[in-house]
Amino acid sequence: MNQQAFLNSVMPFKDKVFRLAKRLLVSQDEAEDATQELYLKLWKNKNKLSDYKTVEAYAMTMTKNYCLDRLKSKQASNLSLVHSNYKDNHSNLQKEIETQDSVQIVHQLITELPEQQRMIIQLRDIEEYEFEEIEKMLQMKATAVRVALSRARKTIRKKLQEQHAYQLG
Repeated sequence: MNQQAFLNSVMPFKDKVFRLAKRLLVSQDEAEDATQELYLKLWKNKNKLSDYKTVEAYAMTMTKNYCLDRLKSKQASNLSLVHSNYKDNHSNLQKEIETQDSVQIVHQLITELPEQQRMIIQLRDIEEYEFEEIEKMLQMKATAVRVALSRARKTIRKKLQEQHAYQLG
């Protein structure tokens, strides 16, 4: 595979790789390093890429594994999950502040989920992957992915309702 063919096969999902890395590693620098490391690994294995049905799913799986390894390493012990690309331009200031507060609470609640549920929420609700793609990336059965996603959403919804009830009371 030549350089141009390689770039054409891996560049379309570059932003998704970065967002997943940023979601898992928090730090912009760490996410950039992870993305660069992933593309270096893909380049080294460029002749094997045609063996995979979807290069994107393979790359996302590699990203997930690399980031989890980083999180488990001693030097990354202070990293946590964050997601901050939500913006609502059509609200008045008060509504915008309330929305930002709610989004911030949801992000905090996501960080409190078990690792598997956090990853499934990221891949499905933020990156908008199909269930079949998530199954391949996480090597899980379809029912397990759906159950984990349902539980994660239910937990977030319940805690968010409790938070709002607390603020009103």
